[in-house]
Order: sequence, then C-alpha cells, then structure tokens
Amino acid sequence: MTEETNMQSEHSGNLEHAHEQPGGMTKAEISRRWLLMKIGIAFNGIVGLALAVPIVGYLLGPAKKDSYYKSWVSLGDIEKYPVGTTRLATYVNPWRSPTDGQTDDIACWVRRTGQQQFTVFAINCAHLGCPVRWFPQSQLFMCPCHGGVYYANGTVAAGPPPRGLFKYKNQIVNGELQIFAGQMPTLSNTAKLVTTIGPCKGDSPCAG
Repeated sequence: MTEETNMQSEHSGNLEHAHEQPGGMTKAEISRRWLLMKIGIAFNGIVGLALAVPIVGYLLGPAKKDSYYKSWVSLGDIEKYPVGTTRLATYVNPWRSPTDGQTDDIACWVRRTGQQQFTVFAINCAHLGCPVRWFPQSQLFMCPCHGGVYYANGTVAAGPPPRGLFKYKNQIVNGELQIFAGQMPTLSNTAKLVTTIGPCKGDSPCAG
C-alpha cells in the first residue's frame, strides 16, 4: 500500500513539474505576465501618441499658417456684381475653426467699375474699425460710429478717418471674383491703400 502511495505521489509530482517552465513559472504565470506586458506596451503607445499629436501640430504649424496667409477666396460669379454698382459680399475666413460658427463670415464691399475691373474694400472704417455702410443714393460710404464718410472710390470725404478704405487684392479666375483673404487689409501687410493724398512716388504705402 505504501509503495502504491509513493508511486502516486511521484506521478503527481511529475505532472506538476511538467507544467513548470524554466525559472520555476507555470504556463499560467507566463501567460499572465505576457498579457500584462502587452497592456503596458499598449498604454505606453497611447500616451506616446497623445504627446506626439500636439508636437507634430506645433512643428507643422508654420507651414499651415503660411498656406492660410496665401489664401485666395472666391466671392462668386462676377455677374453677381453689375458694372457701376457697389454690393455687399461675404466670404469665409480661411483661419476658421469648427467652433467659430457665423463669426467666420466676413463682409466686404465689391465695386465693379468695368467688365473686368473690380475694387474690393474692407468693410472696416480706417478710423477705429467700425463697419461702414454704402448709400447708393448719395454714392458714399458712411461710418455710423464717428461720422466717417468716404467717396465711392474709397477716399476720405469727411470725418476723423486718417486715410481711405483698405482694399483687398483681387483677381478673376474662371469667371469668379477672388480676393486675397489670408490677411485682413491693414497698413501692416501688402494690401493696397486708398488715400486722399496726391500722386505718390517710390515705395510709399499710399501708392496703389
């Protein structure tokens, strides 16, 4: 009986050793450790990706910004603007973001002076930036804030504005009027400026 019991104990011990792996670990322990390692690797990958996204965005930011600065935006078919008229138009800001909503819509005044000739004025008064309105009866732009008045060509007629209305660069492509909208027209960029000053020479900002 004792001999039979010893044989059974020896057989059980052999079975236990059969499930052990080098280092004294069982297959279950190895599987558990392998699973935990996989979870750790996946977690580290997610953290690394989360850290990489803003870094990549920062590195690509200048190139993206440059493309925005060079944006030409369509104001629609040129036939929307009859010769001799001045009409309000809107375009979507190239710098838009998903949360901007209607604040992305920017207004401007389009004046068509010939079959292929357009002048596109920034809507903002050159005094303090209030939006000017066009009055076809008097053929004048007027600012409701401080009484600024501009002639149809954008030059100052009366009031406090120190200069004329700013103009967008424009071009006609496939029958559509386009403006260079990557930068709002100001003295700090290359937008043309209308003034009441006489003929300019050299590289004066009033030239154009």
